[in-house]
Amino acid sequence: MKTRKELKTAYKEMKFQMGAFQVRNIANGRIFIGTSNNLEAIWNRHRFQLNMGSHRNAMLQKDWNALGEESFVFEILETLEHEEGITDYNKELEVLEEMFLEELQPYGDRGYNKKKKA
Repeated sequence: MKTRKELKTAYKEMKFQMGAFQVRNIANGRIFIGTSNNLEAIWNRHRFQLNMGSHRNAMLQKDWNALGEESFVFEILETLEHEEGITDYNKELEVLEEMFLEELQPYGDRGYNKKKKA
């Protein structure tokens, strides 16, 4: 049996799928764009928060409450490859998110994201 330290080290060395995603409302087409270094975990987190009524995005939460989980799909837009020697992908994820925000413009009637103040 592995020690706690060995298990912790093994977890840190795991490589999760990372990249950009969207949560799409199939009833009205609105989208929420985000990025994560663990795409499977981020969908679980968003779905849990929405089901508990505690999501930080009030408009997404309102539509989720009104339409139900079956009206939403989670879609991976693009993934990043793990590179040898790189352990922090935050900058790359930030650039990827900005690219999709610029391209898809998920604001107002088109989406749930809020424009960042300059």
